[in-house]
Amino acid sequence: MITHYFKTLKDTELKEVDTIRAGVWTHVVAPTEDELAKVVEEYGLDEAIVVDIQDFFEVPRMEKSGGATYFFTRYPFDEKDEDIDTAPLLIIMGESYVVTIAMREVPQFASFIKGKTDVHTTQKARFFIQIMDTLTKSFEYELIRLRKSVHSDRTKLRRIGNREIVRLVNYEHELNDMIAAVVPTNAWLQQVTTGNYMQLFSEDVELMEDVMIANSQLIDSARSVLKTIQNIRSATESIMANKLNRTIQTLTVLTIILTIPTIIASLYGMNVPLPLSEHPFAFWMVLTVIVIAVMTVIFIFKKSRWL
Repeated sequence: MITHYFKTLKDTELKEVDTIRAGVWTHVVAPTEDELAKVVEEYGLDEAIVVDIQDFFEVPRMEKSGGATYFFTRYPFDEKDEDIDTAPLLIIMGESYVVTIAMREVPQFASFIKGKTDVHTTQKARFFIQIMDTLTKSFEYELIRLRKSVHSDRTKLRRIGNREIVRLVNYEHELNDMIAAVVPTNAWLQQVTTGNYMQLFSEDVELMEDVMIANSQLIDSARSVLKTIQNIRSATESIMANKLNRTIQTLTVLTIILTIPTIIASLYGMNVPLPLSEHPFAFWMVLTVIVIAVMTVIFIFKKSRWL
């Protein structure tokens, strides 16, 4: 689906337009082959670069071809069909237009389209910065959610089971996807501030630097949460290994304790002449020996802290 949006400084709201014009923002979602070819033709884009957006695992990067600059980035997206938690987004900055292409819906753009965030499509650089800032904030919201969940699981460390471990693995996967998306994006943002890829005013440079700082802090925080998850998993493995060792140790002690009366009872169960076999109190004497032997072994194990 291809939608054209337009808003100048004088306009009060973002409006849809039917044709392209100077200062337009063309947003393309899940395009067909014909729609993609139409956008390429209308704006004179480099088709070899544009078609890369169809790869759902496309990594963030920046390229320049002709009079347009192509920015590949990623945004948080709950993808059901692919084993990844981000989706690709292509932002094309031309001389008088902005084109965004995505193979999935971009929820982060809802605030622009519904007028909750004031944008002006004729101010290309400022609009580009607003897009990147919105994507960064969406990652921050995801990180806050993950951090709260991870800290909640950490407080229940001794009660963590298989379900919690699987959840931690999923959190780790999400964080890795987040870092893989933000790190290369921040790298090409630093190149943009040189002014070689789009015209930036001093205020724009400051705003771009704020976005880069936010991205850097996001990366550090994500790595910190990732480290916390790894520590929880290591601690859980140690606790589970310790519980297993204690269980095996207890079973070993019980086996040894039960073996003593079994051996003595087996000896006195043989159909051969045995000491005390004719004694009237033989049963109680054997039983006393068994009790004394068992209590002695228990005392030794307790002293050795096996029980």
